[in-house]
Amino acid sequence: MREVDPRRRVSRRSFLQSAAAAAPAAAIASGAGLCVEEAWAEGAAALTPSDLKTLVKIARDIYPHDFLADSSYIAAVKPWDAKAAADPATRQLLTEGIRRLDEDARTRHKVPYAQVGWEADRVVLLQAVAHTPFFKALRADLVVSLYNQPDLWAKFGYEGSSADKGGYIARGFNDIDWLPKV
Repeated sequence: MREVDPRRRVSRRSFLQSAAAAAPAAAIASGAGLCVEEAWAEGAAALTPSDLKTLVKIARDIYPHDFLADSSYIAAVKPWDAKAAADPATRQLLTEGIRRLDEDARTRHKVPYAQVGWEADRVVLLQAVAHTPFFKALRADLVVSLYNQPDLWAKFGYEGSSADKGGYIARGFNDIDWLPKV
């Protein structure tokens, strides 16, 4: 029986070809100061990109789920930019709330809120503003905008609406097997 070496062989030529193709792209991206993860915030209408990034960090701290990607939180936070563009009071609420969090973070940790490294430290900062209209509005909106994303429902174990499938009774409502039969 013949044994095949599972390791991939890379020749000097193929390595140099791939490095030569990747180097200009990396140089252009780093020279322009672009970061793929932050590009979504650049087209903001009313809020600054740093404000939107801070809102994503706040959303992750209010509703922390390690198994969710940042894109889910971005989708939940992005509508706030349109709300701030349409309503000056909403814009003021958001910018003042973010400014206060950043000031508190700079006082305690010498960096803005979004750059505080430990989640526990950020949660302490959030607890200090939990009584404010800024926090209450954000929390109330996020519970809907984050959890009402159909592509996330399966991750939380929610199968979706049952009305169009005949209801829950015919779809496993009474399928528990860990109770004794009476």
